[in-house]
Amino acid sequence: MRILVVEDEKKVASFIKKGLQQEGYAADTVHDGADAIQNATAFDYDLVVLDLMLPGKPGLDVLREIRAKKPKLPVLVLTAKGAVEDKVAGLDAGADDYLIKPFAFAELSARIRALLRRGAQEIPCLRIADLEMDTSARQVRRGGQPIDLKLKEYALLEFLLRNAHRPVTRTMIVEHVWDIHFDSVSNVVDVHINSLRNKIDKTFQPPLIHTVRGVGYMLSDRGA
Repeated sequence: MRILVVEDEKKVASFIKKGLQQEGYAADTVHDGADAIQNATAFDYDLVVLDLMLPGKPGLDVLREIRAKKPKLPVLVLTAKGAVEDKVAGLDAGADDYLIKPFAFAELSARIRALLRRGAQEIPCLRIADLEMDTSARQVRRGGQPIDLKLKEYALLEFLLRNAHRPVTRTMIVEHVWDIHFDSVSNVVDVHINSLRNKIDKTFQPPLIHTVRGVGYMLSDRGA
């Protein structure tokens, strides 16, 4: 899952980004309204965390433009403007949730998880064959055996599970699992795919991760 953090206070933005990365998300940060609109429309984000007090372009205008161009993209407003009329204005402009500063990161994280579940119409467990991912507990099992995954391995597997039986390109994987500073010419996607194969396919049958020649990869129990 990839999240755009729009926050003009760079220390706050860095704090949020670090916390999200520690939970396995890919996170990008921008610090003004124009960059927020450009990034939100140019890249395939799963959620936007948006401050309303931004330089250059008011946050509510940014919210309206994002909502007009990407109506299904979840937006969580994070702001010091806590009056009832401010909340009403934010929700009316298209916010999916509204969190007041100062905030506890644990609450921000819980609200993000709730919005992502709602946006994806998520069921608690993703399955294919005997491979199961409990997205609430962030646990993976195959054949009833627990599989220990690193953060990026988990994020990659989640993306593959959500796109099961559909080929996904390396670009699609990068856009959801890695942040904007990712080196697109590196082989990190292939390295992580190989690592996943060693953990979920090596000692199990049937193999689930397939290479789709000229395209990318596919998670399927029906073959490539």
